[in-house]
Amino acid sequence: MKDKNIAGILALFLGWAGIHRFYLGQPGLGIFYLILAATGISFLLGVIDAIAFFGMDVDNFNVKYNKDFYRATPKEQRGRTDFDRDRRYYYDRNMRRQQDRQERSDNRQQRRNVAPQSKRSNEEEKASGIRKFKDYEYEGAIADFEKALKINPRDVAVHFNLACTYSLMENVESAFFHLDKAVAFGFNDTKRIKEHDALAYLRIQPEFEEFEKNGFRLAQQEVEIQQEEVLDLNSEDLLKQLQRLGDLREKGLLTEEEFAAQKKKLLS
Repeated sequence: MKDKNIAGILALFLGWAGIHRFYLGQPGLGIFYLILAATGISFLLGVIDAIAFFGMDVDNFNVKYNKDFYRATPKEQRGRTDFDRDRRYYYDRNMRRQQDRQERSDNRQQRRNVAPQSKRSNEEEKASGIRKFKDYEYEGAIADFEKALKINPRDVAVHFNLACTYSLMENVESAFFHLDKAVAFGFNDTKRIKEHDALAYLRIQPEFEEFEKNGFRLAQQEVEIQQEEVLDLNSEDLLKQLQRLGDLREKGLLTEEEFAAQKKKLLS
C-alpha cells in the first residue's frame, strides 16, 4: 500500500528521476520524468508533486493511488495490518459520504423536475360537476359546482347548472336562488329556462309565473328574506354576521351591490 508521505519525500529528493512515479505504479510518467531530467524541468515537477502529496488528504490520496488495495477481496486482505484495515475504513466512509451527497443531489434535482400539484381550476371543477350531473350524482355535482363558485362567484354557467341540479332534487328555494343569480350575471337564454328538462319541477311551482313576469328574477323583497334566513341575523354578533356576509359574497350568493346593502344594514 502506497504512503503519501513516502511519495512526497521521493518526489522532493528524487523527483527529477521520476522515482516517485515508479513508486506510485505510474512507470510511464516515471520514464517521462527521466527524459526531461536533462532539461531540469523534471526537478521542478518533482518539487510541485512533493508539495501536492504533502498537502493532500489521506483519503483522497488512497482513492487515487490505492484503488487496487481497496478493491481487494476479504481473502486478498488477510494478513494485512490493523493500520491498513483502518485506512480501508476511512476510505469506505469517504465513499459512502460521496454516494450520500450524490443521492441527495439527485433527489433535489428530481423534486425540481416534478411540477407541484395545484388546486383544480374553475373549469376543471365545473367539468367534474357536469360529469357527476350526467351520472345522476347530484350531491357530488353540487359540491363541485360550489367549489367552482368559490373560484369565480360570478360564473353564469355554474349558477345555471346549480339551478338545474337543485330543481332535480326538488330544492325549490336554492334552484330559484341560483337561477336568479345566473340571470343577474348575464344569462339571457330564456328559451332554455322555459324548456330545459332539468327545470321542469321548478316551472310547475306556483311562484314560477311571478318569477317569469319579473324577468326571471326574484323580487327584491324575496331576495332579502332569503339572505336574512341564511345569515340568521338575530343569533350572531356583528363580527360573525359580517364574516358570513363575506363568505356569501365569495360563494356567489351575494352580488357586490347586495353585499354592500346588507353590510350597510348591519352597521346602521
